[in-house]
Amino acid sequence: MQTLVQCDFDGTITEEDASFFLLDAFAQGEWRRLLREYKEHRITVGQFNTAAFAMVEADRHTLLEALKDKVKVRPGLRELVDYCEGKGLRFVIVSNGLDFYIDAILGHLGLETLEVHAARTFFDSEGMKVEYVGPDGKSLEDGFKEAYIQSFLRLGYRVVYMGNGDSDIAPAKHAHHVFATGELLSHCRENNLNCRSFQSFIDAIGHLEQISQI
Repeated sequence: MQTLVQCDFDGTITEEDASFFLLDAFAQGEWRRLLREYKEHRITVGQFNTAAFAMVEADRHTLLEALKDKVKVRPGLRELVDYCEGKGLRFVIVSNGLDFYIDAILGHLGLETLEVHAARTFFDSEGMKVEYVGPDGKSLEDGFKEAYIQSFLRLGYRVVYMGNGDSDIAPAKHAHHVFATGELLSHCRENNLNCRSFQSFIDAIGHLEQISQI
């Protein structure tokens, strides 16, 4: 069985959430009220990002300039990518974040060829528009990460899930193995769910080595 590593971006690959930084800096409205509604499962991730980023009038260049040197990447990312490539593991980023800044951050790291599935972002004279498109090519309002992990499982992959947040809880339940930090790790421990904790991607490489021996 071929192994696939499905990895979150904001808070997992990065040490903080880039979208929250942008909203704090540029949103002209109470976007954190929307965040509370999303965390309370009163609105979907699609509704949250669509409404929150509609409050942002800055253009792509301005937003990316603001992000420079503000977002730190978790140590060991390149080593993890090289490890997966060397071992024949498929490494895929699936994120509720926005493609324009994910692509820019990865490009700055020289990792622009990584496979990424994230919210598609469109800029026009009226501001930003956000759309989630699932593996079947259809628009999604919710369950983006779950849709992708289920598609990978249907293809016969053994899936290792790596994440940190509340939105990683549901997709992680489908994985063969879970590597967790942050809120996801707390949830797994509180609910006696099997997972392996990591702080750096060097930790994750060690866990992958152990799994390869199973």
